[in-house]
Amino acid sequence: MPTQASRRQFLRLAAAGAATLHAQAAPPPNIVFIMADDLGYGDLGCYGQKHIQTPNIDRLAAEGLRFTDVYAGCTVCAPSRSVLMTGKHTGHTSVRANTGGVPLLAEDVTVAEVLQKAGYLTAGFGKWGLGDIGSDGVPWKQGFDTFYGFLHQIHPHSQYPGFLYANDEVVPFRDNNGGYKDVYGNDLIARQAVGFLHEGKMKKKPFFLYLPLTIPHLELLVPSDSMQPYDKTIVEDGPYHDPRNHYAHQNKPRTAYAGMVSRIDRYVGQLLDTMKDLALDDNTIVFFCSDNGTATPIWNDKGYFQSAGPFRGHKTNMYEGGIRTPMIARWKGRIKPGTVSNLPWYFADIFPTFADLAGAPIPAGLDGISVLPTLLGKGTQKKHDYLYWELPKYNKADGTFADEVPMQAVRMGNWKAVRPKPGAPLELYDLAKDIAEKTNVAAKFPAILKKMEEICKTARTAPRVQKDIPNPHWQG
Repeated sequence: MPTQASRRQFLRLAAAGAATLHAQAAPPPNIVFIMADDLGYGDLGCYGQKHIQTPNIDRLAAEGLRFTDVYAGCTVCAPSRSVLMTGKHTGHTSVRANTGGVPLLAEDVTVAEVLQKAGYLTAGFGKWGLGDIGSDGVPWKQGFDTFYGFLHQIHPHSQYPGFLYANDEVVPFRDNNGGYKDVYGNDLIARQAVGFLHEGKMKKKPFFLYLPLTIPHLELLVPSDSMQPYDKTIVEDGPYHDPRNHYAHQNKPRTAYAGMVSRIDRYVGQLLDTMKDLALDDNTIVFFCSDNGTATPIWNDKGYFQSAGPFRGHKTNMYEGGIRTPMIARWKGRIKPGTVSNLPWYFADIFPTFADLAGAPIPAGLDGISVLPTLLGKGTQKKHDYLYWELPKYNKADGTFADEVPMQAVRMGNWKAVRPKPGAPLELYDLAKDIAEKTNVAAKFPAILKKMEEICKTARTAPRVQKDIPNPHWQG
């Protein structure tokens, strides 16, 4: 694990190298990374959705590159985001517990820090989940010039929150009656993102906009103008009520879910329109994805939306439906429009890819590889020997992890191994023939299974003790 001194040394070298490269080459592109929360692979029109309208995201795919075999960093929120930020898979990344308050380490080098040192203006708006207030993991200590949104990931379970953070400042808001129901958190977050595009244009610096929205994650609430288009088309099957009373009751859960996905699409349209108006299109690469697989079976959708697409599983497990994500990339004039790629890659690859885009050096020790050759359709694309995921069982009381073989998954070529629960035998699937992971062929291919078992043992290091830091402003 890098020390704080080695981290500072790398960032100094990164800044010097980027300055030299930028003096010799064309300006690097702006980078916009939009991430939905618990959106399924099949929730978008361009991935086969029939009930929910997503015209702006579909336009993004038509004008760019749509990936079919991209994976999130994990099957739940915080570890997935840790992989995204650090370029290290869940066998190595710092945050492996899904509490939302466990922080990144001071010595972690994030993709935002590398871009910042390369001269980028950096901003994050939305759900962070990698360190609460008072910790070393907060965004402004991890490479972001500006942050607005939720720090702890339980906070945005209320879609109408009482406050948001602007860096370390608490920004409260209430309606005229002292309540919160007129203030939809994601509307404010999207507004900040649009404003940042104007700021980036004005400052004439390359910028990195990270927009991790908090929808369509529960709670199933969205303003009525997003529900109304579905009032006559969505067939309901009863209300949703969380037995823990953790989320809001919803009489029309499917209508609300469709409205939340369409709300995301509205935000994407606002960003695309703003980039066009500001003449930013030609030098801005835009990505869209989800942070993990669908959660709709968890709130008992009964398969109405087919949110997992053709895949088995959902958020919290390691089958394809739990970790595969839509991924779209558009860069006008550089990425060929209307193209599709089946290259398998995952969130660990974001860090080296963005460093490549910025002309910045890639730190040693990352698990990711740059997919820039595939994005641009030029050069030779290096491929992973395997992709790895895990989710160890966490004890929140003392911040430790169970001393056991964790839930795991490995993809190696078209082979996929899944350990569905801690200590269980590995299951083996041939994704080329069995994309739905229906037939466990572990007994038929002992040599492949043995190799997968070895990867599961050697791809990881034991997770550190990691504890939440109490928040003085809010408790979930």
